[in-house]
Amino acid sequence: MRQTMSQQTVSVIVPVYNGGESFRQCLSSLAQTNPQPHEIIVVADGDTDGSRDVARATGVRLIVRDTPGGPALARNLGANAACGTLLYFVDADVTLPSDAIGQVMAAFTAEPELSALIGSYDDAPGDAAFLSQYKNLLHHYVHQRGHEQAWTFWGACGAIRREDFIAVGGFDEGYNKPSIEDIELGARLVQRGHRIRLLKALQVKHLKRWTATSLLRTDFTQRALPWTALLLKSKHMPNDLNLGLTSRLSVICAHGLVGALLISLIQPRALLLAAVQALGLTMLNFPLYRFFASKRGPWFALRSMPWHWLYYWYGGLAFAIGFARHHLGDSSAETRVSTTPTDDISHHI
Repeated sequence: MRQTMSQQTVSVIVPVYNGGESFRQCLSSLAQTNPQPHEIIVVADGDTDGSRDVARATGVRLIVRDTPGGPALARNLGANAACGTLLYFVDADVTLPSDAIGQVMAAFTAEPELSALIGSYDDAPGDAAFLSQYKNLLHHYVHQRGHEQAWTFWGACGAIRREDFIAVGGFDEGYNKPSIEDIELGARLVQRGHRIRLLKALQVKHLKRWTATSLLRTDFTQRALPWTALLLKSKHMPNDLNLGLTSRLSVICAHGLVGALLISLIQPRALLLAAVQALGLTMLNFPLYRFFASKRGPWFALRSMPWHWLYYWYGGLAFAIGFARHHLGDSSAETRVSTTPTDDISHHI
C-alpha cells in the first residue's frame, strides 16, 4: 500500500570519493532544503581528501569504506542503511534547490503507482569553463525536451520507492567505477513493469569542471561503450533523450562529414559532400544551437557545434565497436553488462 504525503519519509543518499569543495556545497544545500529529509546518509567510498571528516562534522549519518568500491556499491550500502520509504540519490558534486525534498514527496504522493523519478541539471552550471557550460547545458536541453514517461534512472538526482529498489536488487555492483549503473537500473525497472517519471521541474546545479580529456574519456569509455552493450543485450532502443531520431540521423551525418573530409584529401570535390553533411548537422540540431545562443550568446553556440558533432562521431564509433563485440561474442572485451543482479542486497549490512 502506497503512502500519503504525510506518511512519506525521504532518505537522501550521497556517495562521495574525494568530493572537495563541491561536496561541501552539496551538504550545505541539503541543510537548507525545506522540508528537510528524514535523514541524510553519506557513504565515504575510500576517500583520501577528508571528505568523511567533512560529512562527520555536519552530523549526517556516515558509512565509511577504506577502499573505493564504486558508486553502485556505495549507493547500495546507503540504501540498506536507510529508514525512509523513499530513497533519493544525489551526487556529491551537485547542489539542490530548497524545495527538492518537497518536490520528490509531492510527486510520489500524486502518483501512487510511480516507482521512481529523475530530475535534470539546471541551465546555470557551477563551473564557468566553456566545456563545463557546454556539457551541462546540453544535458539540461536534452532532458527538458525528453518524454516525461522515462525509461532510465539517474544517480545524480533520482528517487525511488525503497520497496521497489529492493525488489529489483538495487544497483548492479559489477559496475565498480562510475558508468551506466543508473541507466541499467532504470532499464531493469522498466522491464519489470515499474514506472519512472522525468520530473522536469526538479533541477540540480552541477558543479563539476569538465576538461577535454575527462569529457572524452567519460563519454566514450564510461558511457557510450557500456550503454551500447546494454542496448544490444536488452534489444530495446528507445526513441527518446539522446537516442532519438534526430540523434541517430546526426550520427550518420557526422560520420559522413568525416568520411567526406578524408576523401577530399585526394578528391577535392568531396568537400561539397562534406558541406552537405555539415549543413545537415546544423539543420537537425538548430533548436539546440538556438538554445545555446539564447543562454550564452552566438559565439558560444558556434564554439559548441564542433564539440557536438564530435560527440555524435565518437558515439557512432562506440556503437560500431559495441555492435561488433556483441555479434562476434567477444565477452572478454565487452564492457560489463548484467541484467540479473542479486535480488537480495541486504548482504551489505
